[in-house]
Amino acid sequence: MYLIVILPIASAILAQIIKQFTGGDRFKARGFLSYSGMPSGHSAIVISLATIIGLQQGLSSPAFAISLVLALIIITDAIGLRSYLGEHGKILNVLVKDLREDKLLDAKYPKLLERIGHTPIQAIFGSLLGFVVSLAGYILFS
Repeated sequence: MYLIVILPIASAILAQIIKQFTGGDRFKARGFLSYSGMPSGHSAIVISLATIIGLQQGLSSPAFAISLVLALIIITDAIGLRSYLGEHGKILNVLVKDLREDKLLDAKYPKLLERIGHTPIQAIFGSLLGFVVSLAGYILFS
């Protein structure tokens, strides 16, 4: 039972560690907690969860079905909606900068995040990482 909790968390932590070597900002706490980058920690954690549940309880179990649907929702959100929000952030940051330069803004506005989504390849590698971690954990500890 403990593998269902530990392996997905280990997958997410491993994904965040790998991001430190694949991104521009290396070994910074902010980079470790980033929302985007290679591989997707979101994909790693949910695919790891679905994999270990499928291995332990079977592919026809209700828990596997729920975890698979959850994984599809989270991965779709990470690729689609959050990437779309990042584009909005870019545009709004440019608009705020232009308004500041024109002295049309009275208040200070925070800079919005521009990289909060994942590309499909980042999600694929995160998914593969989550699958491999759970498969290896299942083989080693079951």
